[in-house]
Amino acid sequence: MVKKVDDIQTSENSVVARRSPVHGTGVFAIKPIPKGARIIEYKGRRVLWSDHKEKKNGHTELFHISAKYVLDPSRDGNDARYINHSCAPNCETMQDGERVFVFALRNIKPGEELFYDYGLVLGRCFTREEALLHRCRCGSRNCRGTMLAVPPSRRAQVLRWAAET
Repeated sequence: MVKKVDDIQTSENSVVARRSPVHGTGVFAIKPIPKGARIIEYKGRRVLWSDHKEKKNGHTELFHISAKYVLDPSRDGNDARYINHSCAPNCETMQDGERVFVFALRNIKPGEELFYDYGLVLGRCFTREEALLHRCRCGSRNCRGTMLAVPPSRRAQVLRWAAET
């Protein structure tokens, strides 16, 4: 029998948002979180993507849930909005309809910051400026230099751009 997302216990009381050494505010485990645990739901008001897509400030709080809608955590959101990006994440997101949940990819110890790979998609070939606008700060060995989803054929180019600045 396959479990529904709503049947899986959430570990939302196992995390706290605070200053991150990686970027701004981050979300940290305050209790052990086992691999596979549903940690938190990404909450926000469902709004039209067209109302936000022309804003080119590099802000990554909007969570894409369909071709037409995004979740805007600045309205009715929660601490999930502060989970930072990493190219070597310890979490992943899963969508169930228009709801988005964050799950642990591995066991997470108290004090560890939570990360998932944003893998941002612009829907077209991105420019140098866009890659740098969405610069990655994760510092992992396999960092691709940007929070954008980068096809293997462009990884070396994006890493050069990141190293130039």
